[in-house]
Amino acid sequence: MMNFPENLVLNSDISDLHEPVLLKEVLEYLRPEDGGIVVDATLGMGGHSQAILERYPKISCLIGMDRDGEALELAAQRLEPWRRKVALFHANFADMADMLEAEGIRQVDAVLVDLGISSYQLEQSGRGFSFRKDEPLDMRMDRFSSIMAADLVNQLPKEKLEELIFTYGEERWAAKIASAIEAARQKGPILTSRELAEIVERAIPRRFHPKRIHPATKTFQAVRIAVNREFENLKKALDEVPGILKPGGRFLVISFHSLEDRLVKQAFRNDPRLRVITKRPVKPAAAETAANPRARSAKLRVAERLAGAGAEAQT
Repeated sequence: MMNFPENLVLNSDISDLHEPVLLKEVLEYLRPEDGGIVVDATLGMGGHSQAILERYPKISCLIGMDRDGEALELAAQRLEPWRRKVALFHANFADMADMLEAEGIRQVDAVLVDLGISSYQLEQSGRGFSFRKDEPLDMRMDRFSSIMAADLVNQLPKEKLEELIFTYGEERWAAKIASAIEAARQKGPILTSRELAEIVERAIPRRFHPKRIHPATKTFQAVRIAVNREFENLKKALDEVPGILKPGGRFLVISFHSLEDRLVKQAFRNDPRLRVITKRPVKPAAAETAANPRARSAKLRVAERLAGAGAEAQT
């Protein structure tokens, strides 16, 4: 468990580093009981957790987890006023069940998983998440992980690179992008986010550049997903979290692209331990997307733990 720093001074700008998406909707669907335990499994900058603690002051404990140690330290500052009922862990949300068991916790009231990348990681982490910056091509959410984006970009065979970009990025120009990367790396390693972004931008014919997003968006998404094993982690969490929810406990997942949303939708519908609460994904209101454009692709799905293990799967 991560301890709160001593003599900690709250940085008033922390709340500006990342705007939690679908906040109103998360608070409405969460519904923990008084004295209950809530897990924010992707704590990030702590925006959702702060709001949960304010809205539900009678919960006994909020457990925050994150793979990003730097984000975790910043969230600790934000949540310092509630330090007596907050426990923070530098951990992958896929390992939630084992972590809770090690802490002697068998059941919780609610689990929130936000699969988005934070504004801090994009703008201030210096790890090459953003195609708009010139930073080392890292993209690790956890700096202790062994594989960086540069490793994949420079070492994967062209065919594997094409498959990665097409599968995880749903990028129609994956073959041309992979060929362009191979040609570029023959001259020297690709080491920065700007280098990669410019290679991708040149590889896609200009008349086919998307209007709303940068041409490298999907490629960067694909590489980030692969570096952080995001789909493997999500599948593991979707399988294990229902087992740690008390009857009536809620499982909330916010996704940001169709591949993630599809995994969540299928897992919720096919798990006999769960009852689907949101028949369709909950999307941000127009006012939220106007204020925070990064929220435009967010989708929230909610399921509830059924009493007993023999309930029929959702159809």
